Amino acid sequence: MRRRNVIQAIGAVSAAWPFAVQAQQLSTPVIGYLGVTNAEDEAIRVGAFRQGLGETGFTEGKNVLIEYRWAEGHYDRYADLVADLINRHVAIIGTLGNSTAAVVAKAATKIIPIVFAVGDDPITLGIVVSLNQPGGNATGVHFLTAEVVTKRLGLLRDLLPKATKVVVLLNPGDVARAEYTRRELDSAAPGLGFQLEFFNATTVQDINDAFAKFGRDRPDALFVGPDPFFNRRRTQLAILAARYDIPATYATSEYVLAGGLMSYGPNVNDSFREAGAYAGRILRGAKPADLPVIRSTAFELAINVQTAKAFGIAVPAALLAQASQVIE
Repeated sequence: MRRRNVIQAIGAVSAAWPFAVQAQQLSTPVIGYLGVTNAEDEAIRVGAFRQGLGETGFTEGKNVLIEYRWAEGHYDRYADLVADLINRHVAIIGTLGNSTAAVVAKAATKIIPIVFAVGDDPITLGIVVSLNQPGGNATGVHFLTAEVVTKRLGLLRDLLPKATKVVVLLNPGDVARAEYTRRELDSAAPGLGFQLEFFNATTVQDINDAFAKFGRDRPDALFVGPDPFFNRRRTQLAILAARYDIPATYATSEYVLAGGLMSYGPNVNDSFREAGAYAGRILRGAKPADLPVIRSTAFELAINVQTAKAFGIAVPAALLAQASQVIE
């Protein structure tokens, strides 16, 4: 009789086991990660986000789940991707690397916490009411890629003291960033002795077409605007710049590691780590309205000396002394 009772008890536990597992899964918080391009291109930044989560005690697959949604560079997909994450009942929406995604998410929900990492001013974008007290359901990191365009242009002058004609590549798909970048460059160029010509690119073919024109017009230098689409095409840009013999400046050190000449900007990977830490704090009960927006305070100048030699450029010693990264 006792043996039969034991067997019945084991059977009852076995029958209940799938439901127990399901209940555990349902109780595990889910973060919706909205990426700009794809998993391969953003692997390092995803790793940085996970690192930030780990700093607050969360490990993906153990006590937190992450649902990834990739825009593949198509900003018009954000509305559908955000709606999908909301229907998934995620605990947090992370809009990482693109201002448009943050704006779309903010418009779509006033309830689900949003953690952003953006290169544009979140107040101007309407995502937060102030940096110290964001208010509402969104907070995150402002990594200031747009605001340093004037500094980048000045560094280009330091590198190429005889240059006059500079072409600028912008992505009009990110309207706010493209307009801001153009306005800042137009303001700074006369004082530096540069004449600017602007080109738009939203596709791989647009980039190829622009460089074909550069090859005919022979500009002295290229300024690549800060944009996730261009970051995704950084190897293509570095190869084309070398092929057409056009020295170029970029927004982040990832371009320089891919063979680009020079970059100046924030450490975006560190911003993703900080965003991950904020996501972890929110999962532990912090309110986005009470978490001040983090602003980048450290910027990196990266120079690829090998690329400079290929262009026949002698990098000034004073510029090398300022560099955070020098690729020999």
